[in-house]
Amino acid sequence: MNLILKFALASLIAASTAIAAPQVGQPAPEFTLNDSNGKSHKLSDFKGKFVVLEWLNHGCPFVQKHYDGGNMQGLQKEYTGKDVVWLSIVSSAPGKQGNMSPEETNKTKEEKGSAATAILIDADGTVGKLYDAKVTPELYVINPEGVLIYMGAIDDKKSVDAADIAGAKNYVKQALDEAMAGKPVSEPSTTAYGCSVKYN
Repeated sequence: MNLILKFALASLIAASTAIAAPQVGQPAPEFTLNDSNGKSHKLSDFKGKFVVLEWLNHGCPFVQKHYDGGNMQGLQKEYTGKDVVWLSIVSSAPGKQGNMSPEETNKTKEEKGSAATAILIDADGTVGKLYDAKVTPELYVINPEGVLIYMGAIDDKKSVDAADIAGAKNYVKQALDEAMAGKPVSEPSTTAYGCSVKYN
């Protein structure tokens, strides 16, 4: 019986190691996804640049808070203008909130005025689970060496009220500004808030 227990425990540890959550200060997990235009994007292709990963679901009121007032698009424009790659990732499963056809995704991108480099489709949730993304919006910042330097919330105001944005501390902006100035990120990990990612 002891042997069986030991084997079960070893299997459990091996499984948990295989799907270990990403860690700040470690290389960001590699992935390849197609965007809403069918173009393939591999994370390692962006080595040498800062990369932001933004988990997205336009049906989520927490996401709407940041898009309806232009906050997310403003960040996207500011940092893509500084050569940052901004990848919005939709991990909503087919038939669930946030899942759209590529055509609908492009229409919504245009309507919202998104300035993301690309919107990546992760309908089977593989990349979302690889990054342990739990909510929308949830954001990750990767440095030019491919190391994860920030993960968590967009800001410190856990509400759906757009009026809270003005007085909020924007963690993503802070992380990018500090890292781009050659400084360590002062708050590298926070707890993201939002709607649960709509996995299967």
